Amino acid sequence: MDTFKIPGPLWLIGLALLSASVLYLAVNKSKRHALVGRVGLRSRREPTAGTPPRSLSPEKKSSTSQPLQPSYTDILPPQRRGVLPKLVSSLSYDEVSEDEVKRRILPMTTDYRTSEGNRYTPTGFSVDEIKVLGDFPNYAELSGVPLPQAYPEFNIDKALSRLYRPFRWAYHQTMSLSKMEMDWWIELDNTYKDRIAQRKGLYAKYGKAVLDYLPGSELACKELMEMVLQFICARYPQYFSLVNNRILKNEILGTEQDIRSKHPLEILMDNVPEDFAVMMRDDVTGHYFFRAGTVCSSLGWNVGIKIGLQLHQVHGPVPDYKEKMQFSMDRFFAKMPTDKPIQRGSWGLEVDTPLYMPPGDPHKVHRLSQDPNLRLTDCYLRVDWQTLRRLPLSSAVVFNFKTPFTPVTEFRDEPGVPALVAKILKEGKRNLMQYKSSWHVEHVVLPKMEEWAKEQEENGLVEKGWKVTTLDESPYFRGWEEKWHRQQGF
Repeated sequence: MDTFKIPGPLWLIGLALLSASVLYLAVNKSKRHALVGRVGLRSRREPTAGTPPRSLSPEKKSSTSQPLQPSYTDILPPQRRGVLPKLVSSLSYDEVSEDEVKRRILPMTTDYRTSEGNRYTPTGFSVDEIKVLGDFPNYAELSGVPLPQAYPEFNIDKALSRLYRPFRWAYHQTMSLSKMEMDWWIELDNTYKDRIAQRKGLYAKYGKAVLDYLPGSELACKELMEMVLQFICARYPQYFSLVNNRILKNEILGTEQDIRSKHPLEILMDNVPEDFAVMMRDDVTGHYFFRAGTVCSSLGWNVGIKIGLQLHQVHGPVPDYKEKMQFSMDRFFAKMPTDKPIQRGSWGLEVDTPLYMPPGDPHKVHRLSQDPNLRLTDCYLRVDWQTLRRLPLSSAVVFNFKTPFTPVTEFRDEPGVPALVAKILKEGKRNLMQYKSSWHVEHVVLPKMEEWAKEQEENGLVEKGWKVTTLDESPYFRGWEEKWHRQQGF
């Protein structure tokens, strides 16, 4: 049986947030109608008949093939218009009702640059106001999310990704989540040059399968690029700077690039080794669609397969999504504010370090059998570290994710990690473990995790007979920062 899976930030984030919502509502009834479930974009199965074709994008709706769905036309995210006078003295704050915004809403497929000036984005900004704000407005003020602190001790040649170990027990459809750590939205490490080269190579080879954008996404893509560039210039000033809001100087690559010379997503492709998926609100139904993105770390799917699809269509292969999660996920997207971004991590165990595995990729053969010659040193933890935030001007909801790999041999001195991994591999819910597709390495990884778990008890690294559960430091482990700094030398 083929258990090949598509890892998915979207559905996993959704499961996490759905669980958190239930707990939150139980203790805060006054917010009962203001909080809804959460969402996640990848899964690990190859596309099946359950994944609707690209023809079901908003431009090509089929009334006979689409199930009846609730309308979210009347639900808008919270407005951010109140900050306008702080940014441009000539812009006064005039209250605009939600009814007026909905009446004059900017259609999802319309380029704001050629639109009427009195059209509004879902967060309540008019096209005229957006044009007055110009390039690189103060996105910290616009979004309510502060810029990061500068990181002067950061050395790109030594830097390692944080030591993510997002393992949980009990392992079921309840995922951990937290507020996004504002200083770490974009996280660089010593694989930067190799990853940029790899991603550009993938784009050259696969084109729209890894980077694409649909009409109407112009503002969201520009806004995303500007927010990311503002972030990296503030966080890593020793490596990035903007000259006249026009020329991006990248000291790591030794380049100076006119940011108007390419599409905004291509500028990100050239300089930021992370994936971005842009979801936009359909002005007719209020539902969200995948309208633009650059994704080079997908397993079993690609941008070309998912672009143009509605949120629930993107999740076609996810078990129980329609029955248990679709309603709350759509509701969450409809109401998510700009100032409450979130983060979470998913994981998998892999042979080597496959970053991009489109349908039919030869690397898939590793997942079909347990190779008797497989060595532990060939096995890696793959973490998909994900954030989700709403852009303030366009109102698009953006997922971004990075994919660090760690040799599983690193687990040996990490308190509690071997025992936790062993328990998940042995006792994890069957359908979820099949979906995760770790079977092909378990014959090598599991015995070693059991051996190291006993070793840690004998050496006093963990308490003997401890109850194996999610670590208190999740998504890390006790002492992770000391190890992380030691490995980097700073």
